[in-house]
Amino acid sequence: MKALILNSGLGCRMGVITKEHPKCMTEISHTDTILSRQLKQLVSFGIEEVVMTTGYYDDVLVDYCNVLHLPLKFTFVNNPLYDQTNYIYSIYCAKEHLRNDDIILMHGDLVFENLVMEAVVDSPNSCMVVSSSLPLPEKDFKAVVTNGRIEKIGIEFFENAVAAQPLYKIKKEDWLVWLGNIETFCENNNRKCYAENAFNEVSNQCNIYPCDVHDMLCAEIDTPEDLKIVSEKLVAVNERTVYMCFSTEYIHSGHTAIINKARRLGRLIIGILSDEAVASYKRFPLIPFEERKALFENIAGVERVVEQKMLSYAENLRWLKPDYVVHGNDWVEGFQKPIRQEVCDVLSEYGGKLVEYPYTNNPKYKELDANHRSEASMPDVRRGRLRKLINMKGLVTALEAHSGITGLIVENTKVLQDGKTYQFDAMWVSSLCDSTAKGKPDIELVDMTSRFRTIDDIMEVTTKPIIFDGDTGGLTEHFVYTVRSLERMGVSMVIIEDKTGLKKNSLFGTEVKQTQASIPDFCEKIRAGKNSQKTKEFMICARIESLILERGMADALERAFAFSEAGADAIMIHSRKKDPSEIFEFVEKFREKNTTTPIVVVPTSFNTVTEAEFKKRGVNVVIYANQLTRTGFPAMQDAARTILENHRAKECDDKCMSIKDIITLIPEE
Repeated sequence: MKALILNSGLGCRMGVITKEHPKCMTEISHTDTILSRQLKQLVSFGIEEVVMTTGYYDDVLVDYCNVLHLPLKFTFVNNPLYDQTNYIYSIYCAKEHLRNDDIILMHGDLVFENLVMEAVVDSPNSCMVVSSSLPLPEKDFKAVVTNGRIEKIGIEFFENAVAAQPLYKIKKEDWLVWLGNIETFCENNNRKCYAENAFNEVSNQCNIYPCDVHDMLCAEIDTPEDLKIVSEKLVAVNERTVYMCFSTEYIHSGHTAIINKARRLGRLIIGILSDEAVASYKRFPLIPFEERKALFENIAGVERVVEQKMLSYAENLRWLKPDYVVHGNDWVEGFQKPIRQEVCDVLSEYGGKLVEYPYTNNPKYKELDANHRSEASMPDVRRGRLRKLINMKGLVTALEAHSGITGLIVENTKVLQDGKTYQFDAMWVSSLCDSTAKGKPDIELVDMTSRFRTIDDIMEVTTKPIIFDGDTGGLTEHFVYTVRSLERMGVSMVIIEDKTGLKKNSLFGTEVKQTQASIPDFCEKIRAGKNSQKTKEFMICARIESLILERGMADALERAFAFSEAGADAIMIHSRKKDPSEIFEFVEKFREKNTTTPIVVVPTSFNTVTEAEFKKRGVNVVIYANQLTRTGFPAMQDAARTILENHRAKECDDKCMSIKDIITLIPEE
């Protein structure tokens, strides 16, 4: 595609303004002339070749274009009869340069905003700019539209007509028809009319459609009065602001393409999702906020970069009040659909507009995402993420996973509420659920080799931090090897309980004989585990069973302070009471003396307490320890019973997730 710009006219009505140069060189802002703005717009839309007709002050115009140093190939064609003919003859003079391409045709005195140019360039058909919103002009172009196509163009048409401007995109097949009749006109010495007169005779052979830009800026400058009006409108156009939001940690060509489109609309402000917002929406970012912000600050044309604290745009939109919000059209459906609707609602409050571009579905970008996901799943990257999340969010949540597919459920489940996204931060690999999945009792019967295979299955398909249920930790001499193995695998935390002997599930409490380890012995196990670590990221959490075994609050607190002093990175306090008061009492008294060591709770019994309440009181990790197991097995039992009762599977189908939906959970790589 090449551009044809008609600059052969005398510009007599401009008076002294065109005394020393062609009209197209008239200044319309402190940075641009009419022509320099047109040429920069063409460059921004990927046009590389310009055919320009000249006449009045030919040499001045050619020199001016060359000193702009734009990446354009110019072909200048002089109309030697510029003062005796109309631009139809200028096109005729340039005809040999115009036969082999689609054409963007414009008059050299036309000023238009980028959205107009975008509509023209992106049109799948030949088109002419019209406005159904503006009144019909008395002396300027109007287009007669019949059955959706332009039938006539001229200043004399008023019936079934709309205001029109000489800015066209003309497909090669339509252009050759029009150009052929331009040649006929000129060779028959009909050279003082508009080129559109030649079009009107062959319009039934040219499929040119109206491109309605409504009240967008697109106007010719014929007089000093026009110049004043258009320049004032251009000031408003140039003051427009555009807002985009990114969470990405790398910038590829798809990002730069949509950024360049956004820049055409106005002064570009980019919002960068905070680390917490990214962590709640996708996964913990590999690159922190300040570095992601710097990536965009160094992109040419980005005027300002700000933080967006939530997935919701509302706060930033009401603060910045941008004229446009730009986004890909991938959020029309799916998880972000409510966010899109919220953006539309907020923009409607003050008259802003949403501009959406087709989402770039390039296989290379999918490969980049897959590589990024792989990097996030690497042990050295994954291991330290839990500690970072605790420091960043204050409170993190974990849900049990006992297989690859349950790990994927934890990885991918998310909800959108009040402009925020919520998902689980980590996975809890429970000995109870691991044993139950294997049909074995929860008495440390499943050995560590088998437990580690479960971790491998989960880690192979997920990226989130893993908290491992280490039961009692076993013998101190064995525990150090467990720590090293878990650390090497990329596990973030191991939780060990202060009991000895044959393990019994804590929820049995005093109903079965359970022996609590002495404080010195358990402290020694913690110290040995910490000393065996190779990295600082891995965490050992001491689980206190005093409340379960009804040993009292004083014993629980004594142990908590001793264990944290021995090096425990976190303290887990457990209770089997539905009333959370003793948990709250423990947290309050522990926090009076220790404000930094993370506190972990497993609210299986005291399940009415919200995460917000836990966070307010000083809890840092909430583990939902067995809910997938406890809901999954009853559902499978029910399915089995339904098939047996009906002697077929039809009645069971309504209870079943489709195989297709299950498969979509599983990553392709």
